[in-house]
Parts: sequence; C-alpha cells; structure tokens
Amino acid sequence: MIRERTDCHFLFLTKRIERFECCAPNNWVDGFDNVTVGVSCENQETADIRLPILKSLPIKHKVIIHEPLLTPINISQYLDSEIEEVVVGGESGNEARPCRFDWVLDIRDQCVAEKVPFTFKQTGTYFIKDEVKYRIPRRLQHIQAKKAAINYLSRINSELRLI
Repeated sequence: MIRERTDCHFLFLTKRIERFECCAPNNWVDGFDNVTVGVSCENQETADIRLPILKSLPIKHKVIIHEPLLTPINISQYLDSEIEEVVVGGESGNEARPCRFDWVLDIRDQCVAEKVPFTFKQTGTYFIKDEVKYRIPRRLQHIQAKKAAINYLSRINSELRLI
C-alpha cells in the first residue's frame, strides 16, 4: 500500500532500528520516495548504537529524534546531507525527567555546523534554563519551544508535518 499511495508521505519513528530490515517490505530495495524513517535517541549511548544502523540502511529520507532528550548528546559524527532533520524535545508527564536548554542548544549548534535542519519541538514538563527549573504544563510545551525561536531550516509545517 505504501508504494502505491505516492500521494501520501509516511513517517515511521522507532527506537528499534535494528529490526528495520526484517520488517521492511520485500520490494523495499533502496527505499521509497514517500517514506521517512526517524530514529529516537534519548542519550549518547542510544545514539551511538542506533545512529550507525540508521546511516547504514537503504532509506531515502532519514531523521533523528531526540525525544525525550535526557542528557547531552554529541551527534556531529552522524550529521551530513543524508540526515534531513533533527527534532528535539523534552519528556512530558508527572514523572518526566528534566530537559536542559543548554543540551538543546548544543544539538542545534551541531546541526547548524553541518547545515542539517533542526526543530525544537517541545520543552517537556521539567525544563531547565539558566539553572532555573520550570514546570511547564503539557498544553504550553510546544508553544514555549516555538517561542525560543531556535529552529534552523526547519521542515515543521512543510510536507512532513513532524509536529
């Protein structure tokens, strides 16, 4: 169905990219033009495991998702023209772990250095900026991230609608 519905763009987000090849359709070959695959990495350990796998797979449209972002992450070695966007966001809910604005800015700087689009999607419930811890209600987390005005060449609100 995915290959036949070229009028639709399909977005698959996973933390289990190692299962991709066994789950891809038989006619996948080098991927479909209308499919984007995103890998979620919440810390450096998961980034160093999952991103090399993403980079090695025959996927035409690749994105990196750091949501929830739980620690600082250096992804500069994985950023190039093959990665179409990096999306970052904090964790939501009463038991959410904090997200620090300096971690977000560091990932943004890595993306800017490699000219890879970057989107700050949401703050998360507990957001630390300038050593002040904020508790942000769920309904305001996307709004506050947008107000930060740090997106870079973002594809949000374009054809993929990653929000």
